[in-house]
Amino acid sequence: MDCLFCNITSGTIPVTRLFENEHLLAFPDINPQAPTHLLIIPKQHFSSLAHTTSEQSELLGQLLTTSAEIARQQHLATGYRLVINTGHDGGQTVGHLHVHLLGGRHMTWPPG
Repeated sequence: MDCLFCNITSGTIPVTRLFENEHLLAFPDINPQAPTHLLIIPKQHFSSLAHTTSEQSELLGQLLTTSAEIARQQHLATGYRLVINTGHDGGQTVGHLHVHLLGGRHMTWPPG
């Protein structure tokens, strides 16, 4: 499979692994948009959130709770933003489900 994030999870492309377990991996975004900008991805390939079903409910729950734990580890007590871009119009640029964890500055609204 020619997926950037699958190549990262397999170790073909090296990254600084800030969190890893059997199902998830977190690492810094290569193009940070905030002082803290991490990506949290499932190791299993899903093209986007739109390609998941209720069968992935447990994994999706882990994705969110792990994001919150990583935010605590990153000392983002004053707040942070989680973003899941889905599809072309949603701004998704890598075809693998991922959560952006952004923090370390005040976030404005609307975001985009």
